[in-house]
Amino acid sequence: MNSIIQQITDWLKGILVSGIMDNLTNTFSSVNDQVGQIATEVGKTPSNFMPAVFNMVRNLSESVIMPVAGILLTFIACYELIQLIISYNNLASFETWFIWKWIFKTFVAVELITHTFDITMAVFDVSQSVVRQAGGLIQGSTAMQSTLEAMELGPLFAIFLQSFIVQFLMYVLSAVIFVIINGRMVEIYLMVSLAPLPFATFGNREQSMMGQNYMRSLFALGFQGFLIMVCVGIYAVLIQSVAFSTDIIASLWKVMGFTILLAFTLFKTGAVAHSIFHAH
Repeated sequence: MNSIIQQITDWLKGILVSGIMDNLTNTFSSVNDQVGQIATEVGKTPSNFMPAVFNMVRNLSESVIMPVAGILLTFIACYELIQLIISYNNLASFETWFIWKWIFKTFVAVELITHTFDITMAVFDVSQSVVRQAGGLIQGSTAMQSTLEAMELGPLFAIFLQSFIVQFLMYVLSAVIFVIINGRMVEIYLMVSLAPLPFATFGNREQSMMGQNYMRSLFALGFQGFLIMVCVGIYAVLIQSVAFSTDIIASLWKVMGFTILLAFTLFKTGAVAHSIFHAH
């Protein structure tokens, strides 16, 4: 009778150990794949991330926003000329050099909106050069399986339930990380689509604050990718300090906590980058 009970217990333990190892393997694979994709996706420029979307945004910007930017530039150029005339006592003390100054400033503004996409893409090419790759952060071990096999049926069942819960939460966090990374690129596409409008304001000192803030926002979005990779690097160091061969439950929830921390810090990278570049 005792041998039958022992055989049933061993059979149940084998099922639980196998289930726990499968749950942990799926958990680690999910996080590794998502974290590994961060380096790949963040390192792409807007034109390489989704070429079809980028081409659509560019066509819309050039066909819809560019004419509006031309009208805005014309208004700003006329406003600048009027300001220059008024500043010289309504032409009472006329000097021809300020007319050439106005022509030069208008020419520069026209060139800026003409090469809007070249300039915006150059910003992201510069920021991309500071992004490095990272991945393969978590790995299971045979020592962990040996530890599980030495446990009793009750603790194994508790670990199985917890590993199932952690696996589900890890999938949720992977989805959150996916949304953060891809949401940043969607925000970049939205910013780039309206680029001609702020570029049209560079012809006037007072109105150019709009263009300057736009450029700061572009650099903030670009270098947000660097901050994201810093978060991934910190996450890698934290994960490598976890030892799964001893206290498996504590290690499992520690990985969970580190992954929640990663998701939270990824959310904060946008605000930190905008704060550094003083972009509103």
